[in-house]
Formats: sequence, structure tokens, C-alpha cells
Amino acid sequence: MKLAAMRLVLGCAMALSPLTVFAEEGGIASGPFEPEWESLKAHNAAPDWFRDAKFGIYFHWGVYCVPAFGSEWYPRNMHIKGHPDYRHHVATYGDPSEFGYHDFVPRFKAERFDPEAWADLFVKAGARFAGPVAEHHDGFAMWASELTPWNAKDKGPKRDITGELAEAIRARGMRLVTSFHHARNSQHQIEVDGKLEWTGHYPRVEGWPTVSEDPELRMLYGNLPRADFLEMWQGKLFEVIDNYHPDLIWFDSWLNEIPAENQCAFLAHYFNRAAETGQEVVVTFKQQDLPREIGVEDFEKGRTDHLTEYTWLTDDTLSKGSWSYTEKFFHIKPARQVLHVLIDIVSKNGQLLLNISPKADGTIPENQQEVLLGIGKWLEQYGEAIYGTRPFLVFGEGPTRLRKGGHFVKVRGGYKPEDIRFTRKGGTVYALALGWPGDGAKLCIEAFGADGAAKDVKVTGVSMLGVGARIKWKLSKKGLNVRCPKTKVNDMAVVFKIATEGLPPTR
Repeated sequence: MKLAAMRLVLGCAMALSPLTVFAEEGGIASGPFEPEWESLKAHNAAPDWFRDAKFGIYFHWGVYCVPAFGSEWYPRNMHIKGHPDYRHHVATYGDPSEFGYHDFVPRFKAERFDPEAWADLFVKAGARFAGPVAEHHDGFAMWASELTPWNAKDKGPKRDITGELAEAIRARGMRLVTSFHHARNSQHQIEVDGKLEWTGHYPRVEGWPTVSEDPELRMLYGNLPRADFLEMWQGKLFEVIDNYHPDLIWFDSWLNEIPAENQCAFLAHYFNRAAETGQEVVVTFKQQDLPREIGVEDFEKGRTDHLTEYTWLTDDTLSKGSWSYTEKFFHIKPARQVLHVLIDIVSKNGQLLLNISPKADGTIPENQQEVLLGIGKWLEQYGEAIYGTRPFLVFGEGPTRLRKGGHFVKVRGGYKPEDIRFTRKGGTVYALALGWPGDGAKLCIEAFGADGAAKDVKVTGVSMLGVGARIKWKLSKKGLNVRCPKTKVNDMAVVFKIATEGLPPTR
């Protein structure tokens, strides 16, 4: 057991700097980056592999899938008296003082988990990067950790989930992502309107495990002295970086509660380890709590409403409710809806990280697989207009627009065939119609008209991906007029490939 874990398990709340243990055990990896902002800003926040990849998959899968009720926030909500999750817990398992969240851990067996089958599915879905929620707010590590006994190798599945997935994902040419939500796990006091209030994922209720003095339970429930928790927060990241070398580390909210000292130490270690392995790595953030020169901004269930100069990411989920699998009220979005969101994101210089929700036993429900395979089938035929592309002069045209950008945005009524989104590769422009315009229908692409953004760009030819027949086209003052084939090509989206001359360089 490593030094940090020994101190915590023994209950030694030592007044040490959060960096002390890592200095004693080898410290931040040496390399070109120092743990200070100016040095870290030399990092390339969005390398080409990430900008080319466009689409990735991750999954909320952990102990919270055992009750399969409410959402992935069950570990918190089961401790809030009056909450539906609390009432369900009392009725099904007993009072939290008698059956705590930690009692679910032995029931999380993942007995049907097959990392090879999962990785095969991700490839068929068209994902270019994939990986697990390494640790959610609940304090359970989904890897073989030496820093906490609450890990998938020592408890529950008793398998190195992250290690097995990393091997299977990389064997298929995908990049590895690990997501971290553990900044919220810490029970500590913060000042609100001049008063100290407790914050953290688990509510503090006397007599319940969340306030236990048991050294091991404290490590799960985040009931640790703040300095010890920060040491653990940082140590877990170091451990995953050193053992699995993720290409992308994604952070949930509350990173702003982590002191700059710890943030900079993590970043320097990650970037220096990447320099050793020849990786170009990516870090994300949600609340403007990292400089944009260092990380990629993420929008939860959202996106921008305009084309941006900077590269960004959307994390969204296949379900219409909970991010983790639940037995009730779990509805799945159709492939068409997910695909249209992906296309809109890519047209605005973004990428999509899509969440799926496996069951506790390690199976991915058939209806989720069907949606992924539907997206993959489309990408197999039309992915030329997605992968490796860069933004056009404008992101799109048509009647359907977001009312505002940011987190948690929706398009009312969905997209229509007259909604066009653009991407490009060099002098080739792709116009993606979000639906089938109609057999033999005419479509006018106004960006190439006399008043359009591409008015000075010369069109030299037009074709349609997946269609061998010649596409009729003509330029007018209003725009580029194209005619669809007389037979339907695809229900979800079709792509006009436009050859041009005179486009400015890509961004």
C-alpha cells in the first residue's frame, strides 16, 4: 500500500501539503512543463487527432447501477429524507443507517462484462475515442488502485475494469478517455453568504455511514480532512496517468473547488508523462476553471449556437433521463436525433462524447446497441463529411437554430431536411441535409449565393456521397441549386460534396 493510502487508512490526518507525498514518492514527472500556468499554456489544448476524431463514447457504469433507480445520483439522494430515492431505499433495502451505499459494492459483480465485445461495439458505432467513468462522485475507483480500498480490483467485480478496457480500446485503434467526477466527493465546509456550510456529494447525517469515523468508510464517503482529500484527489489522477496513459482526461463540474496548486501539479504531471510516451493529450473543463490555452471547454447536454474559433466538446447521453441505467423511466433517443446533434456540433468546431448506460452485470441493453449501430452505419457511408473535417465559412443554414448556446440546450421539434450544416476538407465542402429532402427535390444552398458567405468561392462540381448518378446543379444569385436523386438515399441525413476553388485556408 502506498504512503498516502497508509496514512488515510490509519486515520493519520497529518497536516501535510497536498504535494508532500508525491514529492516523497517521485513527485511530478520531470519534463518540459512546470506546475505553473504560464508553463502549462505551452501545451496544445486541441491536437489534430482530437479535432479529426469528432465522436467518442463513454459510460456511467459503477456501483450506482446496482440499485438501478433514479439516476447516478442515487448515492447522494438515498441520504436525503423525503426524496423518492430515499423512500425507495428504505422500502427496498432498509434505513441508510442499516444498509449504506457501501453495502451495494459486493453486489456490483459485473459478471457479464466483456471488454472485447464493448470495444467491438464502439468501433461499429464509429467512435474514435472511448473509455470509462473512472470515478464518479461516489468515491469508487473503476481501476486497480493502491490509494483506496474502494476500487474495482479489490472489491465488487474484482477486475481492473479500466485496464481491461484500455487494452481492448487501444487494440482497435481508438484513443482512451477516462472521466473524473471525484472533485465533488469531498465533504468540507465552504463560505456561503458569510456563513460556513457543508458541501460534498454525500449529505452528513448523524448515525449514518456518511459521517462514520471508520477510516475505510471515510475514504468512500469523502469524510476526510480537506488536505487528505486533496492529496487523494491528485493521487488518483497520478495513478491513472502512470498506469493507463489516457489520451483524454475529462472533468465534471466542481473542478473550481480544487486549489490551483493541485490543478497545476496534475497538469504538469500529465503533460510531462505524455511527452515521455509521445502522446498528445487533452484535458477538458466545464466552468471556465482552466485556461482555454490549456484545456477544451465542455458543454453538458449542450453546445454553442455559433461557429467558434476554438475547439470544444459536448458530453451528452443516449438516454432522455438518467446517465446511468435504471429499471424505470429509462428512455433512449433515436439514432436520427443523436446523429443530427453530432452533425450540428461538428459544423460549429465541436466534438461529441456520447454516454451509454450499461447494466450492473456488464451488459449493454439491446436498444442502446441498436442506436449505436444505426449511427455507425451512417458514419460508415458518410463519415467522409465528419471525420478529419474542419469548419466551413459558416456552420449552416435553414430554419432550425438553437435559441442560445451553453449547457442543457434543446432544439424544439428536431431538425428538418431543409436544415443544412457544413464541413470541409481543403477545397471540398460538404453540405449535410438533416433528412431526406424528397425524391427529385430541389434544394438551394444559399451560402454560395450573391449574398452568401461563400459568394467569392468558385464551385467546380457537385456530387452526393453514396450515389453513383450525376447530380444536377446550377448557380444563381440566390445560391447553389441542386437536385436530389429520384430515389431516396437515406432517411437520417444526406451529403452533397461540393468541389470548389478559392476557399481560404482552414481554421
